[in-house]
Amino acid sequence: MEPLSLHFVHEQVGARFISVGGREVVAGYGDVGTEYGAARDAVALHDASYREILRITGEDRASFLHGMVTQEVKNLPVGSAAYAAFITVKGAMVGDARILKREGDLLLDVEPGLGAKVREFLDKYLISEDAELHDGTPESGWLRLLGPRTAQVLAAVLGRPFEGLAAQASQPAVLAGQDVWLLGTALPGGVAGVDVLVPRAGLEAVWTALAQAGAAHGLKPLGFDALELLRVEAGVPRYGQDMVDTTIPLEANLTHAISYNKGCYIGQEVIARATFRGRMNRQLAGLLLGETDVAPGTELRRGEKKVGWVTSVVRSPVKGQRVALGYVHRESLEPGTELTLADGAGTVTVAALPFTAG
Repeated sequence: MEPLSLHFVHEQVGARFISVGGREVVAGYGDVGTEYGAARDAVALHDASYREILRITGEDRASFLHGMVTQEVKNLPVGSAAYAAFITVKGAMVGDARILKREGDLLLDVEPGLGAKVREFLDKYLISEDAELHDGTPESGWLRLLGPRTAQVLAAVLGRPFEGLAAQASQPAVLAGQDVWLLGTALPGGVAGVDVLVPRAGLEAVWTALAQAGAAHGLKPLGFDALELLRVEAGVPRYGQDMVDTTIPLEANLTHAISYNKGCYIGQEVIARATFRGRMNRQLAGLLLGETDVAPGTELRRGEKKVGWVTSVVRSPVKGQRVALGYVHRESLEPGTELTLADGAGTVTVAALPFTAG
């Protein structure tokens, strides 16, 4: 397990650690409810430096990546980010990434454990283009601020007014003496914030500065368990948990990761055919579980027929019960549809996503 750069900082405040994708992650700091509440009502600080970063340089970097992902890259404005999927010629996912377009390079922010897989996929098709792939993980790491008081915290550390950033908009800044990038982020359902890309050697200085400035605004450190709670409530799938190498992006509701005007890319024909055909045979949906404790992978049935399976499960403060993400056959997707669990543990009810809507 690759340790966190700030392991000792988190250890000093009683953090509990887990492994995600072979990299160390803070699971939590003792009270997931407090962490979750801070992200929703005040501000929370998450160490996301376990995520992996690929950097692409060279004159052809944008045109090369443009042909490799489902999203627009060539016409993406400098200073903007976009979410994209990597897919095979058969339309199945290799992975996903947030792409940040800067003046001199492209940064790919990917899930822990996914960097080598995505790089191998890109390398396979990099033949004559003037583009170079670099492992950016040793150089930089992400810290994430979430919550309505994010702008106040950043203003305090910057020493100047800060109005916040729209989702996927970025700007360079200096925090605690470190040259950083600020990138707006938002989850469906209203939880927004700013991700801070920090030189790895400066992570402790920036973490400390944000934590100290945030104390007056109710800032709490946020672990992975609370972040997962927010993610599932927002209906956002995570590669490795809700998406795997047989998932087609449209099944996972990733229409926002697809440009239909960009021209050719690997797997485009499959996406185009599936879009023209209409609804996929199965699709990611919300599931209301009540108090039933369901394990990911549990089959869903309608009568004697298997109609899907569960992928992520949390206990939702918004819904006051356990909720899940899972794949459901198109004939059973209507919200309110009751399904049974294959292990005989009870019934679940299909719900619209995000859980935070309405």
